[in-house]
Amino acid sequence: MSSSPVPSILHVDMDAFYASVELRDNPSLAGLPVCVGGPASGRGVIAAASYEARAFGVHSAMPTAEARRRCPELVLLPPDFDKYTSVSREIMGVFQRYTPMVEPLSLDEAFLDVTGSERLFGDGIQVGRSIKADILRETGLVASVGVAPTKFLAKLASDLDKPDGFRVIREGEVREVLDPLPVSKIYGVGPRLTQRLEALGVRTVSDLADLPRDEVRQRFGASGLWIHDLAHGIDPRRVTPRREEKSHGMERTFPEDLADPDQLRQFLLSFCEEVAFTLRDKGLRGRTVTLKARYGDFSTVTRSKTLDYPTNLGPRIFKVAHELLGRIERRPLRLLGVSVSKLEDVRRPQQGSLFNGHPSSRDLWIESQSRLARATESLDRLRRRHGRAIVLPASLLGQEAPRQASGRPEQPGGETDPPDSER
Repeated sequence: MSSSPVPSILHVDMDAFYASVELRDNPSLAGLPVCVGGPASGRGVIAAASYEARAFGVHSAMPTAEARRRCPELVLLPPDFDKYTSVSREIMGVFQRYTPMVEPLSLDEAFLDVTGSERLFGDGIQVGRSIKADILRETGLVASVGVAPTKFLAKLASDLDKPDGFRVIREGEVREVLDPLPVSKIYGVGPRLTQRLEALGVRTVSDLADLPRDEVRQRFGASGLWIHDLAHGIDPRRVTPRREEKSHGMERTFPEDLADPDQLRQFLLSFCEEVAFTLRDKGLRGRTVTLKARYGDFSTVTRSKTLDYPTNLGPRIFKVAHELLGRIERRPLRLLGVSVSKLEDVRRPQQGSLFNGHPSSRDLWIESQSRLARATESLDRLRRRHGRAIVLPASLLGQEAPRQASGRPEQPGGETDPPDSER
């Protein structure tokens, strides 16, 4: 074994998370090719595939129709993001017991820095094994864990022995692990960049590491320097516990292009209500509302409006989003979405008028917002207790819940993209 010190950066990644949750809750599906995703009859995509399904070449982000062709016996289940979010909270709670330095990337993965936790819980390897055992015991789910000196190497390590993996990369083992890997294993090297590198004869990480740094910079700019550093195992990024959330949104690709204004309005309203609830749940509000629309020819347009005052209330967001919808060309839409950005903590005070006398328009707005917020609080308590669909605007009764749609809510977090990367 290498004499290098035990590293302290962990990457924990749940194996086939959505599918695994469904298999846990329905053991009769064990051994079957199970997928979570949208229907094959439209433009549904696979959100998660069990390892039995992956044996047929099925993978996440694949059109469900293609997955059906590859695996006619596929068991397709609709996503239940409320359930996955609840399980995710349990898993994140396990992490927090070992270190406050937890950086969630999505519902099912996170970086941890266990530096300083050694006296209580042991070194990075011991903590990784304890976390893996705790998750299995408390949730019935399997995680893969990577332990390494940097975030890039830890994420790479967690993927090397999946499923049910546990891999440690020490300082002295970096070249041994990296060199034989395909260059596409470097974070930020997508299909296009892989092709460009292979055209230069660069097929492995070793090939990339051997190139002169200046040559890589000249050919690929800032992203070239980034991937060249990673090829040498260099990654200065730190584990950041409180990632600043820049936006939250939701979008859906429709089974067929949709032109009916009433239907578009209903979908938009459901998205706005869902986004607003999530913002409230996270203690956030935002000022900029953005509408995203994609036509049948795949051309995409966005329209944005920044409010005078931030909000996290569905009716406010919908009013702006509907106005933005009226500003785009009226053609059948393939996709529709809405997001809210310029977020702030709800605990930040909203300043009213500084002067006595008649209330200002801002004072009136704050009072109106407060009344609506108070009414919404009690409804949110019902949503958290009985599910989000328990309280809906009257016009949405009987409509498909957005969280069951083929599109899903944007998940905050995720690694920061490398500069100018081709993904």
